[in-house]
Amino acid sequence: MPNFLPIFILIPLTGFLISLILPQKDEKKISITAFGTLGVQLTVAMVFITSWVSQGAPEWQINSWILFQNSDYTFQLDFLFDYITSVYLLVGAILTFLVTLYSRYYLHREPGYKRFFNTTLFFYLGYCITTLSGNMETLFVGWEMLGISSFLLISFYRERYLPVKNAVKVFSIYRIGDVGIILAMWASHHLWHQNITFSQLNNAEIVHEHLQTHSLIGVFISLMLLVSASAKSAQLPFSSWLPRAMEGPTPSSAIFYGSLSVHIGVFLMLRTFPFWEHQISIRILISAMGLTTALITTGIARVQSSVKSQIAYSSIAQIGLIFIEMALGFEKLALFHFAGNAFLRTYQLLVSPSVVSYLIREQFYHFEPKSSTVEDSFPKKLRNSLYLLCLREWNLDSMMYQYLWNPMKLAGNKLNFLTVKRLIGVFIPILIAILVFKNGNYFNEQWTKYMPVALSLVGLILVLKSFTQRRSLRLSWILVIINHITIAVAISFNESYDNRETWIYLSGILIAGIIGYACIMRLFKLEGKILLNRFHGLSLEHPKIAFVFLMACLGLTGFPITPTFIGEDVIFSHIHEEQFALAGIVSLSFILDGLSIMRIYARIFMGPNSKTHTEFSNRYF
Repeated sequence: MPNFLPIFILIPLTGFLISLILPQKDEKKISITAFGTLGVQLTVAMVFITSWVSQGAPEWQINSWILFQNSDYTFQLDFLFDYITSVYLLVGAILTFLVTLYSRYYLHREPGYKRFFNTTLFFYLGYCITTLSGNMETLFVGWEMLGISSFLLISFYRERYLPVKNAVKVFSIYRIGDVGIILAMWASHHLWHQNITFSQLNNAEIVHEHLQTHSLIGVFISLMLLVSASAKSAQLPFSSWLPRAMEGPTPSSAIFYGSLSVHIGVFLMLRTFPFWEHQISIRILISAMGLTTALITTGIARVQSSVKSQIAYSSIAQIGLIFIEMALGFEKLALFHFAGNAFLRTYQLLVSPSVVSYLIREQFYHFEPKSSTVEDSFPKKLRNSLYLLCLREWNLDSMMYQYLWNPMKLAGNKLNFLTVKRLIGVFIPILIAILVFKNGNYFNEQWTKYMPVALSLVGLILVLKSFTQRRSLRLSWILVIINHITIAVAISFNESYDNRETWIYLSGILIAGIIGYACIMRLFKLEGKILLNRFHGLSLEHPKIAFVFLMACLGLTGFPITPTFIGEDVIFSHIHEEQFALAGIVSLSFILDGLSIMRIYARIFMGPNSKTHTEFSNRYF
C-alpha cells in the first residue's frame, strides 16, 4: 500500500492538466472537471485511510525519485504517511471538494471562471505535495506552489488596484518564509551530512546525538522553521497580511486563509516536532509568540467593521493557541484543533455574505446593546488606549514598512548610477575577467577567502536596485539576472566542485531571463515604452504574452518547474556551516529577487488598465 501514495499527487495533477486545455467559456466542463477530480480524491483518501487504520495505522516512508545526486548530496522526492498526513489530507479533500461545489454557482459568469478553478486545482496539488512530503526538499516544492497560487488568487480581480497591491504584499511575507526553509535545509545538510527524512527525525537517539555536539546549529534550524511557520500562519510579527489576503473571491478566502493554507505553518512545526521538542528555549519562544498573537489579534478582531477581517483575525488567534499547544507537547490536541478551526472558518467565510444581511436586519429591528463586556472592567485610559491600538491593528503594517521595506527603498534609490549601458559595458566585462582570473588561479588564498562575501554583496546591491526601480523595466529585469550570475560566481570561489552544478542553476536562470526579455521587447514594440511607476493592466490585451512572461518569472524565482529550483539548493550546499554571513546575504538576495520579479509582473499585467484609467481616477476613486 505505501507504493500507492503518489496517486494522491497524480489525481490533482491530472485534473489540473485537463482543466488547462478546456475551453474558456465552457463553465460546465470546467466545474465538472474540478469537483470530479476532488470527488475522486476524497473517495480514494477515505478508502485509503480506512484501510490504513485497519492495519494499525503504521508509518510509511517511501523514497520515490532522485532528481540530482553527487558524491555528498542527494536531492530526492520522498513521501511520508502517518497520522499527521492522514488528518491534513482528509480535511483538505473534504473542504476543497465542498468549496469547489460552492464556487460552481458563486462564480457563475465571472470572466475569470476558468482561471479560478485552474488556480484552485494547482493550489490543491501543492497542498497534497506538502502534506505528503517525506523530507524538506519535497515539502519545499509544495510550499512554493502554495505561495504562487495564493498570489494569483488574491489578485483574482486583477483589473483593480487594491487586490493586486495586497497580493504583492502577501507574496513578500511568503518569500520570507521561503528563505527560512532554504536556510533550514542548508543548516540541516551540515548537521546531518545528508538529506534527512522526517521519518528519521522520529529516531530520538540520532537527533539527540547530533544536537549534543551541534546545539547552536540545532537552535538555528528551529528558529528558521519557526520563522517560516509564523510567516505562513500569520503569527506575529507577520499577522497583518491575512486580512489583506481576503481581497480574493470568498471561496478562495475560505479554502486558503480560513482553513488550509493558513494552517500549513502548523503542519511544518508538527512535522518537525521531534527535532525541536527537547529545545526548551524554542518551546518557550513558540509559546510566547502564540500567546502574544492570540491576545493581540483577539482585540483587533473585536473592533473590525468587515466580517471577513474579523474572521481572519479570529483565525489567527486560534492558530496562536495551536502554537501554544504544540509548544506544551500536545501535538495531537493541536492536530484536532486544526481540523475544528479549519471547518469552522470555512463555514463562517462561506456564509458571511448572508450573515451580514441577517445582522443588518436584526440590528435595524431588534438591536439591544450588551449590558457589559470584559473591557468595562479595565481603567478608562487603558480601555481607550487598547481600543485605539486595536483599531490601528497595533501598527503592524506601518512597522513592517518603517523598519524593513522603506530602508531598502531608500538604499536602492541611492543606486541611480546603475544603468543598462554601464551594466553591459562595465560590470559584465569585470565579472567575466574575475571568472578568467579564477580559472587561471591568479587569486591568492586571502583573496579567495573574501571573494564569496564580496561578490554576494555586489549581487545584493544589484537586486536591491531592481527592487526599488521605478522607471526602466529592462534595467530591473537585467539586474535580477546578473544578481543570480554573481551569486553563482561568488559561491564558486568557496570550494572546488563540479561546474555542472553551477550550470544546472544558471540554465534555468538564463533561459527564463532570455524568454522574459523577449516578452518585454515585444511589449515595447506593441505598447511603446513601459515604466514601472504605475500599473498597466495589459493581461487582457496580451494574454499570451502575460502567460509566457509569468512562466519566465517563475523560472527566474526558482520555481519547481525549472532546474533553478534544484540548482538553488545545490548551490546552498556549498556554503560552509560557519559562513552565516554569506548564507544570510544570499538568502536576502533570493527574497528581493522574488519580490522584484513578481512586482514587475504585477506592474505590467495587473491593476487598472493604463489606457482606460487616468492617474486621477486611480488615486481618488
